[in-house]
Amino acid sequence: MSRAPVGDFESFYRAEADRLYRALAVTLGDPHLARDAADEAMARAYAHWGRVRSHDNPGGWAFRVGLNWATSWWRKVRRERPLPSTDTATGVKEGPDTHAGALAALRNLPLPQRAVIVCRVLLDLSTAETAAVLGVAEGTVKSRMARGLAELRQALGEERA
Repeated sequence: MSRAPVGDFESFYRAEADRLYRALAVTLGDPHLARDAADEAMARAYAHWGRVRSHDNPGGWAFRVGLNWATSWWRKVRRERPLPSTDTATGVKEGPDTHAGALAALRNLPLPQRAVIVCRVLLDLSTAETAAVLGVAEGTVKSRMARGLAELRQALGEERA
């Protein structure tokens, strides 16, 4: 996420909250769950602000917290409620910078690949930053990115045919 001044939580929240929500919406494929996850991540960032603000990338930390919270939530309720389908809207508005087919293809990727692509492309994190945020090795980031992009190219190529 962007490197906003992180001296006070209010500035951090204003700079990162919407971007965090959009990144989680694309990653999770469920705008309602993304809103809850973003809110939970920001609440935890506020509760631990003294420690969080010292991170190299507090926005990345919040993304990981939101993603972890949503994953835990899914585990708790998956027997009672099915996972979001690929037809679920992400809440990301289409415009000149988005494409409905690309969003649909992205939603069809496994969550680990989707998370890497969102970190690298939407949040503009480096390979090292993505690895740190997601808690995986840099090689894992590279392989998930390559596989995910290959699947996206194939899906989008088939869509255009």
